[in-house]
Parts: sequence; structure tokens; C-alpha cells
Amino acid sequence: MDDIWPIVHTERAALIADLEGLDDAQWEQPSLCEGWTVHDVAAHLVDTALATRLGFLLGLARARFDFDRQNARGVERHRGASPRHTLERLRDVAHRTSTPPGSPASRIVEEVVHGEDIRRPLGLVRDYPREAVERALRYQVGTSAAMGGARDRVDGLLLEATDADLTIGAGDVVRGRQLDLLLVVSGRRSALPVLSGPGVAALSQRP
Repeated sequence: MDDIWPIVHTERAALIADLEGLDDAQWEQPSLCEGWTVHDVAAHLVDTALATRLGFLLGLARARFDFDRQNARGVERHRGASPRHTLERLRDVAHRTSTPPGSPASRIVEEVVHGEDIRRPLGLVRDYPREAVERALRYQVGTSAAMGGARDRVDGLLLEATDADLTIGAGDVVRGRQLDLLLVVSGRRSALPVLSGPGVAALSQRP
């Protein structure tokens, strides 16, 4: 865990810096998360930064074990009256080290993927540390869908990074940058067109 939190805190700080430059209209732009604006994703990141193991389980029970309902309630709870208010809340939690149940590596996934959920629709680009993206990708493909991962989605496929010495899996090849592979296996279909290889067709058909 000790080497995970510096990565998480670096990504939180980088996203806060990007959010500081947005105008109100940009905060209300649709993100890559279906149904969520940039503002909603920022509020979700406040919620997940505050999450504890016990708090997560209690919240899930109150949401009748519906993850989507739980996330929606978290966004509603932490979305400020204005973007500046939400940004201040995000600053307040930027250095927290609490985590819901599961591997702390999921916090890297949370920061990188949601960072791109915000940045890509706004045309913002971040040069992520390679280690952060690789660890997020390895976590996703090693974790079942029931736990929020992508193991089921990439079964029978070989992921091959074009910007790193990294291959994961076995089967038909899906080739692309680590970051694009991470986004697609995390359900962001907008990154599919930049991938190549015989496995892309199969991947595009999977939920």
C-alpha cells in the first residue's frame, strides 16, 4: 500500500490543477461516464476519496446492493452548489488514504480512468506516469466484473501495449497505448477506434 498512495495523490493533484482552469460551461460538459457531467465525476471522486471499508458496505446496504444507486447518491451528496465548491471539497480530500473494500490498487484505476473521463471530452491531455497506467491496467484485467474489473471482458484476448513492453493475456491480439487499453477494458468505448488487431472486433461486442 505504501507505494500506491503517492501515485494516487499525484493524480489527484494533477486533476485538481486541470479543474482549476475550467469555466462553468466546461464543468457541465458530458464526461465519458454515461449520464455524468464533468462536475458529477469530480463529485464522485470526492465520494470515493472519503470511502472507508465500513462506510462503503453500509452505503451499499442502504442502496439495496445496487452499485449504480450507491454511486448516484454519492454524487448527489458531494456535488457542491457550484463547481468552485466541489473543487474545494476535492482539495480537502486529496491526501486521504482511506479506501473501500478490495485492493488499494483500485484507487489508481479510479484516479486515472476518471481523470480521462474528464479530460478527453474537454481536449485536455495528461502525460501519466507509465507505472500508474500499467498498474491500473493490470488490476483491471485481473479483477472480475463483479468487483468492478474487466477480467471477463478480456477473456481470450491478448492485450499488447504499443508504448510499453507489456503484454497481458492470451488469444487474439488487441493492440494500443496502455492508456487506451485501460479505458476500453474499463468500459469507455470511445477509445475503441484507436485500437488495432484481430481481437478488437470481439472486444467491441462485449458489454
